[in-house]
Amino acid sequence: MVAFPSRRRVLLGAAGAGFAAVVAPGVARAVAPGAPAVMVTEQASKRVLVLDPGRSTWDPAADPSCVRWEFSPVGDPRYRDLVPDESWVYPAEAKVRVHRGRTYLLTTASFGFAAVVSYPSGRRYWGAALGPGDDLFNPHSIEILPDGNVAVACSTGALVRLYAASLGPHSERFAEVTLKGAHGLHWDARREVLWALGDDELVAYRVGGSRVRPALTRVSSVGLPVAKPGKSPGGHDLFPVAGRPGRLWVTTSASVFQYDIAGGVFVQDFAGAAEIARPGVKAIGDDPRTGQALSTVPESGLGETWWTTKVSAHRPPASYTLVNGGIYKARWWLPR
Repeated sequence: MVAFPSRRRVLLGAAGAGFAAVVAPGVARAVAPGAPAVMVTEQASKRVLVLDPGRSTWDPAADPSCVRWEFSPVGDPRYRDLVPDESWVYPAEAKVRVHRGRTYLLTTASFGFAAVVSYPSGRRYWGAALGPGDDLFNPHSIEILPDGNVAVACSTGALVRLYAASLGPHSERFAEVTLKGAHGLHWDARREVLWALGDDELVAYRVGGSRVRPALTRVSSVGLPVAKPGKSPGGHDLFPVAGRPGRLWVTTSASVFQYDIAGGVFVQDFAGAAEIARPGVKAIGDDPRTGQALSTVPESGLGETWWTTKVSAHRPPASYTLVNGGIYKARWWLPR
């Protein structure tokens, strides 16, 4: 059995500088050559969009070719029972995963929708509606496990559910554990644990039971870095560090960290930390080939306080703009 440290320590090392692009005033900054497509949860139009990384401005209304693929369950009979008119209100999470040789979009929406969607057909592998029409549960992240079952983190519901999705696309059987402010999920194949990020802690769960009757058992936890004494750290995004196996990206209300699993510490010694580590980051991830990171933070003056029209790239710095957008999260399209 793998041992996981439970102590909380924070190492704030000197961040590597990476490399910066020298750009003349008024000239658009470019992403690294060969960058993957960019996937966003676009709440203004209630879609997940996969967008062309070669353009600094995306305007789907004027030029639909900037969209490489999109997903919305609204009007799709395969998702009718999930009541997407009510449950698919604020698409919150989007990940791309490979399971048994097939590529899937994993997605949730704040008013109850959670699904694993086959790419590019849009076919339903599995889906559920948790309290459709309200934010009683607020599905905020999702992960598929090697046996085909699916975990869902619900922030308002303060829980993590593991659904026996391998039983079929409509399976409602699940195991459940409580986690305050559950926001992020990641399956760690090397350690065979499910990591979950809450308001105050990063937790590892062992998956037990059977494929048809799964169970979750907490095996370790570590407190998140606290910016202000007495205040919740506000854990938000959890994602593997593609360029450094054994590390996890972790964002809080105050900053961005990497969690070194072996050392049991949160660090900011990664390249580009001075630019990347800032408050309010809703999503973070890196491309293992180019080393370029991608993140989103809210901007003011939009329809919702958590929206942005901008997606930031780092190392080298670059920026994308979605015209009339309401982006929540952005991720590189990197099937894994």
